[in-house]
Amino acid sequence: MKISGVDIRPGNIIEYEGGIWRAVKIQHTQPGKGGAYMQVELKNLRDGRKNNVRFRSAETVERVRLDTKDFQFLFAEGDSLVFMDKETYDQVTLPRDLLGDAAAFLQDGMDVVMELYEEEAISVQLPDTIEATIVEADAVVKGQTASSSYKPAVLDNGVRVMVPPHIASGTRIVVDVYEQTYVRRAE
Repeated sequence: MKISGVDIRPGNIIEYEGGIWRAVKIQHTQPGKGGAYMQVELKNLRDGRKNNVRFRSAETVERVRLDTKDFQFLFAEGDSLVFMDKETYDQVTLPRDLLGDAAAFLQDGMDVVMELYEEEAISVQLPDTIEATIVEADAVVKGQTASSSYKPAVLDNGVRVMVPPHIASGTRIVVDVYEQTYVRRAE
């Protein structure tokens, strides 16, 4: 589906110079002289490169629709992650880099949504929040009750997050996967 260059929005997936790109940031600019244009920061979904491109209103780009499919995470093997299609039970191996920082939150048997373009995996979406156990938490500094002070803690997957002072080691908490922040105590 062709769209005008000024109709690109963050999150749109477009085909540009032979690659598949996701619009990360956009800025509409109307200079005093000349026509208006859209400054778009693009991220290549295959190799992670970033590119800044100006699209004029007269230009058109091809907007791409991605297919989504339910997969289950099986296990990690070195720098590779193995997923299983929940319908056909086919296994797919993807590089760990494709998930970025979120890869640390993968748990065996976790259900994920994979975005595919022409049967090729482009990205993997984890649940927004997961439960994790705190294995190490710093002691609370007495007298710091006036300000809302958070303390550093290490989760069972090795990720460091900031937690409220009342959270101790061994507590199960809910963590935002993409922001890597404490949400609440797990029930």
